[in-house]
Amino acid sequence: MNGISLIPVTGIGEVQDGDIIAELIAAATTLEEGDVVVVTQKIVSKAEGRVEAIDPDDPLAHKAIVEREAVRVVRRRGDLLITETAHGFICANAGIDLSNMASGWAALLPVDADRSARRIRDGLKARTGLSVGVIVSDTFGRTWRKGVTDVAIGCAGVAAVIDLRGTEDALGRELQVTEVCVADELTAAAELVMGKASGVPVAIVRGVDPSWLREGSVADEIIRPPSEDLFR
Repeated sequence: MNGISLIPVTGIGEVQDGDIIAELIAAATTLEEGDVVVVTQKIVSKAEGRVEAIDPDDPLAHKAIVEREAVRVVRRRGDLLITETAHGFICANAGIDLSNMASGWAALLPVDADRSARRIRDGLKARTGLSVGVIVSDTFGRTWRKGVTDVAIGCAGVAAVIDLRGTEDALGRELQVTEVCVADELTAAAELVMGKASGVPVAIVRGVDPSWLREGSVADEIIRPPSEDLFR
């Protein structure tokens, strides 16, 4: 690769239930063949109606939704819950989010973020004639590391994981275990131009290795099955 470019997409505006994300993106920017479009979970959830009203005067009103959306509580400390969702994500508060939401509303995770990504990818193809990858992003913490970063919770048209096992490193040694989560790497890079409070919910990653542009799935490629989890 000759390097990548990160391009924020401005002008999306406030997304409402029923909005077509692909239509909003196509109207706001000019895409190129092979681009990867990173879209925040928040606008996907809004467009898909995955929002719920809560008591604006109760700071813990969203906790009932958290308990409902969690299939397992991994750890509980005070008001903080680390949970497993039906998607297989391990995250705080089942991914329920109040940031960038109007008072009295909470955003839930999409039911199937891979499907959401496919819908956006197909919509962009229909409107532009271009083949692009799409990643749905969300902000997660990481076990044993401080700070948060954006990760992929759904993808389409771009690999989630690149398997380098059997290839050689720079010194000619065969790689035995290396699998790279490129969907998370692209998502984290895109967040650098989206920010947490800048109102930019979409970014384009341009210049991605063409070999990465294949059908992808977070559910199938990234989520570790319980049989491989050493901490369960």
